[in-house]
Amino acid sequence: MCGIMGYTGDRDAKDILIGGLKKLEYRGYDSAGIALAADGTIEIFKDEGKVAVLEKQLDQAMEISKTGIGHTRWATHGVPCKKNAHPHRAGRVVLVHNGIIENEKELRAELDRQPISDTDTEIAAILLDTLYNGDPLTAIFQAIKRLEGSYALGILFEDQPQTLYAVRKDSPLIVGRGNGENFIASDIPALLEHTRQYYLLNEGEVAVLTKERITFFTADGQQVNKEVLTAEQDLQSAEKGGYAHFMAKEIHEQPEAVQATVSRYYKDHTLFPGEEFNIQGTIRIVACGSAYHAGLLGKYAIEKWARIPVTAEIASEFRYNDPILSKEDLIIVISQSGETADSVAALRLAKARGVPTLAIVNVWGSTLAREADRVFYTAAGPEISVATTKAYTCQAVLLYLLALKLAENELACEKIAALPSLLERVLEQGEQCRALAQKFKQAHRLFFIGRGQDHALACEGSLKLKEISYIHSEAYAAGELKHGTISLIEEGTPVIALLTDRERFSKTLSNVKEVKARGATVLAVTYENADLAGVADDILTLPPCSDLEAPMAGAVLLQLFAYYTAVERGNDVDQPRNLAKSVTVE
Repeated sequence: MCGIMGYTGDRDAKDILIGGLKKLEYRGYDSAGIALAADGTIEIFKDEGKVAVLEKQLDQAMEISKTGIGHTRWATHGVPCKKNAHPHRAGRVVLVHNGIIENEKELRAELDRQPISDTDTEIAAILLDTLYNGDPLTAIFQAIKRLEGSYALGILFEDQPQTLYAVRKDSPLIVGRGNGENFIASDIPALLEHTRQYYLLNEGEVAVLTKERITFFTADGQQVNKEVLTAEQDLQSAEKGGYAHFMAKEIHEQPEAVQATVSRYYKDHTLFPGEEFNIQGTIRIVACGSAYHAGLLGKYAIEKWARIPVTAEIASEFRYNDPILSKEDLIIVISQSGETADSVAALRLAKARGVPTLAIVNVWGSTLAREADRVFYTAAGPEISVATTKAYTCQAVLLYLLALKLAENELACEKIAALPSLLERVLEQGEQCRALAQKFKQAHRLFFIGRGQDHALACEGSLKLKEISYIHSEAYAAGELKHGTISLIEEGTPVIALLTDRERFSKTLSNVKEVKARGATVLAVTYENADLAGVADDILTLPPCSDLEAPMAGAVLLQLFAYYTAVERGNDVDQPRNLAKSVTVE
């Protein structure tokens, strides 16, 4: 959530900060600001709304500043408005913050200055300024001992106009190394225009940046050397490439992303070469949002093929449910960013109890990747749109590969290896999805129903539609309709019925007939030649495929339907309201 960009060097910081913040807009935000340091002063420019609104203020900025920090804010403490936007100033200190200061209330009562804003961030700035006696590092080390919660901080001190400070705890922050200039950022895309070399900040570490040098310290003040890394992605990967939206581009990148993920773990007709699994207990899949829905598919596949008991659990519930764990279990934590706060906490809980952990992530070097006992990377590449598409599909494919590995069934992998060509054929149905979107765009509420793997697909399809179209959408196991929910079905109620699970086709068809008898308008997603005469008003058909492949093909169809529905409604597809790409707070 939120985006941080910082710069120190010889160029105009203003332009670099604005450019970096634009590259971080995908993270979701409601206000933006920058602080520019020069000649013992720091000027702050901020406002509610998009970075483009902020740009209009900058005609009034100092002629040139060579050091500064910028921020895009996703509101947690206080409504979106100018006074709550970052950066925040307290005396000689100006900072930006990603995360949540959990002991803000206690600090607010203790400190002798009252904040101007409603934010927890300003309390951190007041604390730093109170502790500052001319030595920035000492003040920072003292402050982080007092701060509780999660934070990534970019800090300027008014009497240190050419030095930038950064500190990280439970929120992502990286340090970019340039030639005579250096950077901090929440994510790699903000840096790619300037450098591909970067450092990862570990928990509690502090970085001090001047244009010539970067110095790192542990939380107890010990200087450390760090390995410089090279970003694999290029600038083009963070651009739209001719598509109207990043989401459209990423939907169409799925065949390539799935191919890359399969190739990484299925080589020479061997699954996960060199990897061994000896699971005597239960596999517990823990995740949030779409990653959780991929986990539901993984549960279905592992139990069906490998006959190993599996649970799929929401990370924010798992971590507080005092789960009963065994050292014979395996905890699989799934996250696109590898920084999802609830998922990281779930992994740490499992590790504290001595339970083996496996992370499935898309971002190399992320917190989950570094802390898990084992990590499997999806090969989705950069995903900019807030609504996940290719990362979700790659997670599901990787879980299916794992299920086949555990089942010692490598023959079925030929079906998975053929997925990219299947998804190419699905993408050819874009115009049909657009036409259906025009029909459904005025819906106020909508239901997805299915059984087995179709229920997992319904959950993801419903989420994708609601998060970008803002249509109230719910997913139900089709057999549960008659236990209450069918009372909501009336004349014209839209129902999307998923019938791709052949084993359960006839039972689901009976449920579809039940909603049709009560006046529902039914869009069916099913196989070619399925007999739905008099039952479905509209049909989206999958290309010929097996039950194993169907959930991935169905997911892409539903992504296209959701995308075009959002476009038809005139919504901001890539940055839906109230949402953020990387959820680093509870």
